[in-house]
Amino acid sequence: MRFPLMSRCGRIDKILGAVQGPHEGTFLTTLEDFPGGSDIFLVTVKFCYGIRIEYTPRNIVMIYCAADYLEMTEDYGEDNLLFKADAYFHKNILKNWKDCILALQSCDSVIPRADKLEIISKCSHALSVMVCTDPSLFGWPMLLYGCLQSPGGSILWNGINTGARIQTIESDWWFEDISYLSVPLFQRLIRTMEVRGIRHENLAGAMMYYCRKYLPGLGRWQSGQIGKTRTVASFSMTPAAVNQKVLLESVAKQLPELKGKSFCRFLLGLLRVALILGVQHTCLDSLERRIGMQLDLASLDGLLIPSYSDSDTLYNTDCVERMIHHFISSESGITAIPNPSSFEIGTSPSSRPLRRVAKLVDSYIAEVASDVNLKPEKVRSLAEALPESSRSLHDGLYRALDIYFKAHPWLSAKEKEQLCNILDCQKLSIDACAHASQNDRLPLRVVLQVLFFGQLQLRTAVAGRFQVLDTESGPAAPVTGPSDMAGQIVQRDGWVTVVRENQGLKVDLERMKSRVGELEEEFSKIKQEMRKVTKSHSYLSSPRFLARKFGCKLLNRSSDTQPDVVESTGPTPRASVEQPRSSRHRKSSSLIS
Repeated sequence: MRFPLMSRCGRIDKILGAVQGPHEGTFLTTLEDFPGGSDIFLVTVKFCYGIRIEYTPRNIVMIYCAADYLEMTEDYGEDNLLFKADAYFHKNILKNWKDCILALQSCDSVIPRADKLEIISKCSHALSVMVCTDPSLFGWPMLLYGCLQSPGGSILWNGINTGARIQTIESDWWFEDISYLSVPLFQRLIRTMEVRGIRHENLAGAMMYYCRKYLPGLGRWQSGQIGKTRTVASFSMTPAAVNQKVLLESVAKQLPELKGKSFCRFLLGLLRVALILGVQHTCLDSLERRIGMQLDLASLDGLLIPSYSDSDTLYNTDCVERMIHHFISSESGITAIPNPSSFEIGTSPSSRPLRRVAKLVDSYIAEVASDVNLKPEKVRSLAEALPESSRSLHDGLYRALDIYFKAHPWLSAKEKEQLCNILDCQKLSIDACAHASQNDRLPLRVVLQVLFFGQLQLRTAVAGRFQVLDTESGPAAPVTGPSDMAGQIVQRDGWVTVVRENQGLKVDLERMKSRVGELEEEFSKIKQEMRKVTKSHSYLSSPRFLARKFGCKLLNRSSDTQPDVVESTGPTPRASVEQPRSSRHRKSSSLIS
């Protein structure tokens, strides 16, 4: 065995040549880090002894690397193994999608030597070219259907046109095939495709597909988005052994800057998994920044991220607050306060994302408000993270505060007052004002403000209604230009809106009138009862009532200086006794005078 190996393998020839000498005996050596192990070494030995070997897409990379490791070059024989493996690789592997995928997957255990031989770069480049090319040119649809195809695109059976059309292969046909690669090889392939010029949407779709396959927790928040498996090359492959933490950190770095509802939902799912796995803070910051830049496309269930740390709260509100700040930083141009003189609320395209985020944040606060461990300071910081101009109506914010007060009945009056400071009563709708005016959970000052501004809105609406009637009953306006006509149309639409609101205000006013009438009736009844009680009390305490009670009668005197004399109305002994005393009293009075 020594001589054939020495004649074909430069490395073994050098090792054995260095130990040849006068001493004969057994010599042992170790070929460390041999590519492919003992199975591939046996293949190389068979080649050295002239035994025919079989090249396949699964073993060609190992044979190629083993031939390079053993230095089986042309210097040690014509048509040596390195030349044979290189020829088979370029002629058969790089021209077929299926074989190229299998060969690239087998590079996982020999990445350094495969990089030296440029196997990974050549496979990645070949796959990138095939992805950019129409797959029907490579004959893959025939692999799908196992039959021939006519020039018109119909399926042939024994040369007969069946009339059935081959289905068009969509742009994501290659997602499933490349998902069997390991994380390093997948990264290399995506980077090569990006340089090749493949659309970022397709690259992001491939990475999303890869993450959903190897991050099981991600599928819980991506319901119905994985879809059916699409593949062109019908062959079986073994899924790669993936480190989830390494995968998530690498994908977070490589994901392109895209915006979209599905992409934002995918980023929120990645953030959840990242919090569970405990990835680096740089990875978390990157995901939060990406989500914050498109927070207007997020959904409420996506923002309800549980708190996986030792926090007392149920949801990770700090993370959501940071994403809000990222959104404000990225959309700094839309935070300007709209012109207060305009009747309609600002609905410019630049302000729509801010309006959507404000509505989303209000819904988020209302959802997490039932958490008993949520602090009032956190509720206020979440609400104040957005500028005042972001909310055209404060109904959502009022609803969130009402839910919070209901779940936290132990809050002090001062804490409620501080939370209600973020509420603008002038921006409450009619229904919200009606509810707030009867809400005993709100501080009294807030209820009074709601009633005051409700009356103010009612007066404004009624005045607007009168102005509409005056405008309709007035003389016909002269013919105006297009700009004036546009202004009249806008004004008319505004008055129509006021009239509609006025109808609702009238209903509310009738309710308030009836309630005030009931209160006035109750008050009048109470006053009458109080008068009766006061009158009866004064009568019972008068001397005349006491005299009658004891059977006495008051006599009127001729002079004001003389006191009243009580005359007996019946023959009683006490009256006879009192009479001489009275006479003596008169005598003494006369003496004094």
